[in-house]
Amino acid sequence: MVKLVFRYGTMNSSKTANLLMLTYNYLAQNKEFYLIKPACDTRDGLVSIKSRAFKEDMICNLVMHPEMDSIAELLTDYKNLQCILVDECQFLSEKNIDALRKLKLDIPVICYGLRTDYRGKLFSGSLRLFEVCDTIEEIKTVCVKCNNKAIINSKFIINEEGNRTIIYEGEQIDLGGEEKYEPICWNCWKK
Repeated sequence: MVKLVFRYGTMNSSKTANLLMLTYNYLAQNKEFYLIKPACDTRDGLVSIKSRAFKEDMICNLVMHPEMDSIAELLTDYKNLQCILVDECQFLSEKNIDALRKLKLDIPVICYGLRTDYRGKLFSGSLRLFEVCDTIEEIKTVCVKCNNKAIINSKFIINEEGNRTIIYEGEQIDLGGEEKYEPICWNCWKK
């Protein structure tokens, strides 16, 4: 069975940068890997995996739609597959996570994503990973307002005076980057 790993962090904790660095290691060693991302992540295009830390992006092998409950048949051409890497795994459905868990391969499946949304609520993909993964690893970063560990992806709007106001309500999925989200600690989020 696969070893299912969940590496989570807040916005700007270098999750995708870590994933891309790992792909470059596999490329340098001529090892076969497989890249997956969720269908709703269209911020950098439907098939691109891109980090703000790198100029280059990678093209994923599979864009997972929420109803997909099996991917084993898609991997039959990969005879020497060493690893499956998943970006933005928080947007995957429970069915998607279960499809990764059920793979009958002796390789790691490493999922990178957010733990919670800007309201402090678990995403469905993250929740399922906490329930069924073998290893959970936090990618840490610091709060933009103080030096405490960031645990919340704060969503904000900027008013006419240029002041940021934190938003606590709304749709769970609202793609964006530094223009609307920042990593903060619990105390700064609650102020």
